[in-house]
Amino acid sequence: MATPALSVRALSKRFELYDRPVDRLKQTLWRGRRQFYRDFWALRDVEFVLAPGQALGVVGRNGSGKSTLLQLVAGTLAPTTGEVATHGRIAALLELGSGFDPEFTGRENAYVNGAILGLPHAQMRALMPELLAFADIGDFVDRPVKTYSSGMALRLAFAVATAVSPRILIVDEALAVGDEAFQRKCFARIEQIREDGAAILFVSHSPAQVLELCDRALLLDGGEMILLDEPRRVVPEYQRLLYASPANAARIRDELRGRTAAPGQDEVASPAAFDPDLRSASVVEFAPHGARIRAPRVTTPDGEAVNVLRRGESYVVRYEVEFTRAARRVRFGMMIKTTSGVELGGGIYPDSSGLPDAIEAGAEVAVAFTFRCDLFAGMYFLNTGVMGEADGAETYLHRLVDATAFRVQAQAGASGAGYVDFAVRGAICAEGDERV
Repeated sequence: MATPALSVRALSKRFELYDRPVDRLKQTLWRGRRQFYRDFWALRDVEFVLAPGQALGVVGRNGSGKSTLLQLVAGTLAPTTGEVATHGRIAALLELGSGFDPEFTGRENAYVNGAILGLPHAQMRALMPELLAFADIGDFVDRPVKTYSSGMALRLAFAVATAVSPRILIVDEALAVGDEAFQRKCFARIEQIREDGAAILFVSHSPAQVLELCDRALLLDGGEMILLDEPRRVVPEYQRLLYASPANAARIRDELRGRTAAPGQDEVASPAAFDPDLRSASVVEFAPHGARIRAPRVTTPDGEAVNVLRRGESYVVRYEVEFTRAARRVRFGMMIKTTSGVELGGGIYPDSSGLPDAIEAGAEVAVAFTFRCDLFAGMYFLNTGVMGEADGAETYLHRLVDATAFRVQAQAGASGAGYVDFAVRGAICAEGDERV
């Protein structure tokens, strides 16, 4: 059996919290005979093993212990109990650029950071052309870092940290650096490091990134290890916990704690359902101009309200619109988006050939859009809007961004990448056979 790249056993971290600065002095003077602090366990009894080439995504609400775990593995914090066993060089992308000296040039900082990571000067000099090409900051590499924009410093820091061929790569929300093109470069670099046999420990608030990059996922909450399983099973449960009320969050933690599914087991076999805790907390309402959208929701074709959906089944987006002023050429719309705001698709009704000449003030219209849920497991949001001509100009009569939220359940046998199931099917064909 191959030696694990990373082994974490019964790992816990306790901090001492003092209400006043003077209490810290009292604790020193009393030499432990009295306690002037409160214990805070940031992490309790976390265990997992990570083999070379594996990627583990760590998810959880703010304050769940994710960053503490990464710092313990990186060695910047010492555990209170338990142990971390690592094999090979560790590169940690925790606070990119925090170790740079602002008075040094980018090139000088690169050499210093390489030395900290254990690379001889000659090896770092050989890596420098590739490193600088990846960072792509031009002549700024020979200028003091204090003259850099924050994005430039982050690009250089990422290039340095990933140029050292680590056996363990620790990533904490580092993939938000730079523009979209550079983020794609970061992902490609991490994927290459993994293919070369490095183990990846990855923290992100982006469910899509965890689903795309990781083999397994670990859900932490309140410093406790709640669930360790495949990402497609862990991510929906994390989202369910994220949107739960405090009372229901405790119930969900008890339900999930320590549960690990057997390979192929369907974690969610229930039909579509309505979770009262699953509400959009990011609704943005545009100022109404003669119309108002009411009660946006997702239902079954029979009209039952649901927000926990099953892939492959049909649903209806419904809302009502009350018109307080007359409007012409009215159109109704909906859009499904990811948590990061990527627009996946939607609909507009009616099309330009069927626009009503006018809708009178006082009218109420019920709107319904039917769609097939061909989405992979995860959280999604809905926009709703009404457009038309008011006072001779076309405008949004009313619009709700993130009007409502829904979650697609994980299902056994579901495989694929991205958000949408395009029903892609693979086949091995004889040479020259173009048929599928």
